[in-house]
Amino acid sequence: MLIERSDSLLLVVDVQTALMPVVERGDQAITEIGWLAAVAERLEVPVWVTEQYPQGLGATEPRLKCALPQSTRWFTKSHFNACREREIAQAFEAAAPRQVVIAGAEAHICVLQTALGLLERGVELFWLVEGCVSRRSDEARLAGERARQAGAWPVSADMVAYEWLERCDDASFREVHRELLRPRASRPLRLAP
Repeated sequence: MLIERSDSLLLVVDVQTALMPVVERGDQAITEIGWLAAVAERLEVPVWVTEQYPQGLGATEPRLKCALPQSTRWFTKSHFNACREREIAQAFEAAAPRQVVIAGAEAHICVLQTALGLLERGVELFWLVEGCVSRRSDEARLAGERARQAGAWPVSADMVAYEWLERCDDASFREVHRELLRPRASRPLRLAP
């Protein structure tokens, strides 16, 4: 099953300022999610972001927020499973994406519960392994295993980007080719002006 850019969206769950300092591999997740969001923007793949109780957990981590497209759709939630929020459920019904690439924190709580909620809705779900993180990496790994057992497909950012691109002989590929070939450590996030 390939990820089709015309049928998918990138969902970033709760990458917030109070969580990220205590999350294992948080910096890597921010880099990977930010890079994939930039690719999504160039390929016109929708990017949605949730924030869990931002009064207590803070807003989206600033480095990631700067990397997100202007067209990003933002949602505030109190349910761990974003699908249980009326506004988000209505947005999914209206947009009707067939596929969702999911990433965020914490993998074993909000990301997993949202993933399971999307799978129940019949969405083809792709778990961005390096972008699904928790305070303890064992919990993130366990969440990924549970998501896979429920029907999610584990993917990397490069896998998603190349499947969205589909071919090497068109303008879309040429636009992002240099970015795709850069090593992860040298992939800068866009910074706010």
